[in-house]
Amino acid sequence: MRREGRLGIGVVGAGRVGPVLAAKLAGAGHALVGVTGGSDPDRVGAILPGVPVLDPTEVARRSELVIVAVPHDELAGLVAGLAEVGAWQPGQLVMHTDPAFGTGILSPAVSRGAIPLAVHPAIAFTGTSMDLRALTNAYAAVTAPAPVLPIAQALAVELGCEPVVIAEDARPAYAEAMATARDFSRSIVQQATRLLAEAGVPHPGTYLSALAHTTIDQALAEAGSGPGIDPTASIQG
Repeated sequence: MRREGRLGIGVVGAGRVGPVLAAKLAGAGHALVGVTGGSDPDRVGAILPGVPVLDPTEVARRSELVIVAVPHDELAGLVAGLAEVGAWQPGQLVMHTDPAFGTGILSPAVSRGAIPLAVHPAIAFTGTSMDLRALTNAYAAVTAPAPVLPIAQALAVELGCEPVVIAEDARPAYAEAMATARDFSRSIVQQATRLLAEAGVPHPGTYLSALAHTTIDQALAEAGSGPGIDPTASIQG
């Protein structure tokens, strides 16, 4: 029997994000009900050993908290499709991880009585156990209706993250910020390592490591986005 306050968690989406979040929450004492199949079963099995592989309908029907971590373009159709087959349950928590959406995307589940949550941890996921360490002391964007916002915040904390409330209409701007930081950083590093290789520098990625990390740390400090951020403040659109 699960302890009071513990949830039976299912994961729809076997990519880099969902299984990692499930593993982290399992470490906080929650039970894992099932995960959907994916293209890399060995990786998922390594991070979620012994967890049953189920189809999305069964995951939704059996779980008290469903983590929906699927590609951006698939999220709306998946949520609506599970509503059409009656998979969502009254009182069930449904949490998606897409940075671009608040809880409106979950309205088909809400119409069946589910409770919508949007939680996006701000890390670059690898889909491996390395992410479990990266989540600790990271931030997570949380969006939820006011009465259940504390639930979303509590889940973010159990993931090891500091929750920051993002307003529903500010989610697109938030997602653009995340994509800009990720894509621009990767592009610059790739360009610089290519030039170093042309200059004859061996192991250019290793050579750049200290410079890249210290430069980013300085830029973040100058931007005021370090530990002084107020996690209770709502970022408005």
